[in-house]
Amino acid sequence: MKIWGISDLHLSFASNKPMDIFGDHWCNHAEKMAEYWDKLISHEDIVLVPGDLSWAMKLQDARLDLDWIAKRPGLKILVKGNHDLWWSSIGKVRAFIGKSCIALQNDSYDIGEFVVAGSRCWSAPGSFDYTQHDEKIYQRELQRLKISLEHACSLAPNKPIIAAIHYPPFTMKKENTAFADLLEQYPVKICVYGHLHTQKSFQYAFEGMRNNILYMMLSCDYLHFKPRLIWPLLQSDEVAYA
Repeated sequence: MKIWGISDLHLSFASNKPMDIFGDHWCNHAEKMAEYWDKLISHEDIVLVPGDLSWAMKLQDARLDLDWIAKRPGLKILVKGNHDLWWSSIGKVRAFIGKSCIALQNDSYDIGEFVVAGSRCWSAPGSFDYTQHDEKIYQRELQRLKISLEHACSLAPNKPIIAAIHYPPFTMKKENTAFADLLEQYPVKICVYGHLHTQKSFQYAFEGMRNNILYMMLSCDYLHFKPRLIWPLLQSDEVAYA
């Protein structure tokens, strides 16, 4: 079993939301992702998909996008992003998605060698898109991340945690937010996140080791639409993880 990740798929098979308005590299991005995904990933693998899956506004309208995800190889672990407005109650989402998908919302899932804790998080003070209007949601999402991590520790007390979150847990200066501080209080070994797009935003991404946690960015355009291997670690990551 291998663990892969890719986020911010921004699928829009049933809505008029072409992503190539953000650059030619987005042209036919779903086809690019499918080609890489189907070639690299086996049905025994795990794929972490932390947020911004579909542009749909309602759950029923996300059917084609979720079917596209469901038919890709591997067990897909999905987390809500800020643009996933179709994501209604977690019970309805879990009943709607395919059997090859697991939806996490402030909880966790045991994948064997690790337990995956999933939470959306939010813009934090010092983030490029944070305003005072975000403070209430930020505080609420901080508690929800804590619930996810507590659930992981209860579900699998002796296993390391992979935190799959949508928002980066760092400021524009790549300093810790309270989200990163919270991750460090638990046996988190790897944290994956997305949300960031364009070269201007990519400069705010932090990757590598910090206080015994390995951070990886998974936005699909950052990865050139190719799923990223999370575990076993690549040689370059192993050096950082040692």
